[in-house]
Amino acid sequence: MAKRSNTTSIPYAAKKKTFWQLLWKQKALCIMALAPLIMLIIFKYVPMYGILIAFKNYKASKGVWGSNWLEPVLKNFIKFFKNVNSGQIIWNTLKIGVLNLLFTFPAAIIFAILLNELRGKVFKSAVQTISYIPHFLSVVVICSMLNGFGSTTGLFNDVRDFLGMARVDMNNGSQYFLPLYLGSQVWQTVGWSSIMYLSALSNVDVTLYDVANIDGANRWQKIKNIIWPTIKPTTTILLIMNLGNVLNSDYTKILLMQNDTNRSQLEVIGTFVYQKGIVEGKFSYATAVNLFISGIGFALVFGANMITRKINPENSLW
Repeated sequence: MAKRSNTTSIPYAAKKKTFWQLLWKQKALCIMALAPLIMLIIFKYVPMYGILIAFKNYKASKGVWGSNWLEPVLKNFIKFFKNVNSGQIIWNTLKIGVLNLLFTFPAAIIFAILLNELRGKVFKSAVQTISYIPHFLSVVVICSMLNGFGSTTGLFNDVRDFLGMARVDMNNGSQYFLPLYLGSQVWQTVGWSSIMYLSALSNVDVTLYDVANIDGANRWQKIKNIIWPTIKPTTTILLIMNLGNVLNSDYTKILLMQNDTNRSQLEVIGTFVYQKGIVEGKFSYATAVNLFISGIGFALVFGANMITRKINPENSLW
């Protein structure tokens, strides 16, 4: 029995030794990763204790630990679901989030494929650089542009007038909100989001194109049989991660696009949390609502990953 015990402990000791040896060989990379890891822990994990105020009657003077627990502890969650506007708020958030995913996610893939098909290096680099610029523009600037273009004397109405259509104030009401919001989201994110796909496409073996040319494959067949299988794992992972943000709409842009004529119709969870938490100072209530959305986002990511694992385990997150 003693010999059997020794033989089983040797592989573990060897593995342990090998792990520390590999860690020591990569000590430079470990030191480089140390600072971001510390920042991640300090700014992402340590503040998580703050979610406790969702279950407390939070008073700033008493702090998180000194504030009393609510009775019942789920009082803030119950209060939100009893709100007469909660159903409309959740529906608005879900509608905008799903439409945003349906328009922006495929747009980045299509743009990356089209950009990859360009042969002129100078023109390709110019288009790629120009497509990144909207990502760095402030949301305030973009909303100011949308308000200006959507006015009766703006660019969008000039186009309508050229096509023989009547001029309308697109900033009043909610009729033109979705086209303006989704169009600006695609314009703002398509270039930056395509970087991941372009990186994946850079790993395509050039000989595959040569073989396809010999076989007489057209451009569509090359995209279907060479390009798509290459970016499919990246697409799957990004889709799973983006599903977690379906209910996290860009509330800053929505807030800036709201006015007295459409505020009640464009209320989403992000703007609701801002109103209750920042404006009205109901921190516990706002935290509870935001925690509810975070829980749904986690469930969506977890569920999408489980489905992916059953279909193709190699493309799942874990």
